[in-house]
Amino acid sequence: MITLTTDFGNADWFVGTMKGVILSINPRVQIVDITHNIAPGAIRAGAFALAAACRYFPAQTIHLAIVDPGVGSQRQILVVRTAKHLFVGPDNGVLSFAIATERVKAIHHVTNQRLFLRPISQTFHGRDIFAPVAARLSKGFPSRKVGPEAGEIVRLDWPKPKIRGTTSAGEIIHIDRFGNAITNIDDSVWSRFEAARCEVSVKSRLHCRVCANYQAVPVGKPVAVPGSSGLLEIAVNCGSAAETYRLRPGDPVVLREKGSQSSPSSL
Repeated sequence: MITLTTDFGNADWFVGTMKGVILSINPRVQIVDITHNIAPGAIRAGAFALAAACRYFPAQTIHLAIVDPGVGSQRQILVVRTAKHLFVGPDNGVLSFAIATERVKAIHHVTNQRLFLRPISQTFHGRDIFAPVAARLSKGFPSRKVGPEAGEIVRLDWPKPKIRGTTSAGEIIHIDRFGNAITNIDDSVWSRFEAARCEVSVKSRLHCRVCANYQAVPVGKPVAVPGSSGLLEIAVNCGSAAETYRLRPGDPVVLREKGSQSSPSSL
């Protein structure tokens, strides 16, 4: 199985062409689209989408992620073998969130040009390099033969929430297509608190309570819910929290039990 995560969108021929290359090499492989609607060049958003989805696929799945504003430059291409999966993508951090929770066994730069299509376009490595490499890996080509072992690779920083008493300070890390603001506050944090007494604040624009689902509050009202990715997210019932409250990745978020005296500035 090969999964695809890209910023190519669905309006052009790019994704379909990549699938054609893969199926020409391995007609029996199953291809699954995670998403092609990452904003152009949004490496962190691509990294988040891949990390949120990859762990739900069977062992030995090949995850191909292409959010590659450096296409045609000297940036490296990676194949990462973990205990469970194979990951293929540019060395710009797009794989880093996914492999952070995996036991990495080997990382190789992709330099074996016998695996590539010819001629190689300097603007469409997805077709000419990434797709044929992933397809050949799906037929059993050894990952160690794609090129030399890599040393240091690019890894995006994952901000960790700070905890003091019954207060946690985190931040928004992703806005989904519904306008929900996904934070870096995970279940290991909120499970320490009494959910029924918790509230969330973002700057001075938003204050809401933590509930089990979106419809626990009236339509148009904000709510914080434990999301499917295992992270606390801020939503508006039947609306967009991001648009309503002008939320963006990086905005600070505070989770606090009511009555807590901890100041977020002291965290």
